[in-house]
Amino acid sequence: LRINASNIAIPLAVTPVVAAMAERYPDVTVEIVADQGLIDIVGEGFDAGIRLGEMIAQDMVTVRMTPPFKAVIVASPAYVGKHGRPRDVADLANHNCIGYRLVRSGALYRWDLNDNDRDVVVETRGTAIVTDSLGAIDLALAGVGLAYVFEPLVRADLAAGRLVQILPHTAIEEPGLFLYFPRRASMAPKLRAFIDSAQEIGRASMRTPGRVA
Repeated sequence: LRINASNIAIPLAVTPVVAAMAERYPDVTVEIVADQGLIDIVGEGFDAGIRLGEMIAQDMVTVRMTPPFKAVIVASPAYVGKHGRPRDVADLANHNCIGYRLVRSGALYRWDLNDNDRDVVVETRGTAIVTDSLGAIDLALAGVGLAYVFEPLVRADLAAGRLVQILPHTAIEEPGLFLYFPRRASMAPKLRAFIDSAQEIGRASMRTPGRVA
């Protein structure tokens, strides 16, 4: 079973399903290819993909992998102690913001925020640019600057006090991660097994507040 997934999908959605598959279906090998951009999963030989819901073509069959979650700005207590907190969205220009480069386009990702009930897109600048959210989190933990990431990725760090949320009222909600595939592939036994495992884990996570499967 070959699945193409965004980098963030691996810790948030893929890992628990692959672990369950290893126990229940030991004869099925799951190959995960991490890729930031959208590709032709059929043309590239994949059985399915995993992306944010808003990125998936409407003619694909989709299966929810995670609940909706927020995109948040975080920083370490050390950074806040040294530089303070931005007062508002405009004040982000006066802070060291960790950039995120989109590999396929080469563009720097702009932060989608809510500013006084208006959706705004903010260009940021700083001393570091990464191509992976986990790299941005590591830099934020090291006190380098502000990182813009999906909340489930930093939930444990926020709870432990290793990171603090910045401008929490600006956080926007994302639709969550979805498995997607062409309609004709839905009856493949190995894909059906993956879907069944994902849905079972999803139901369990909904019964366990604070956990994202």
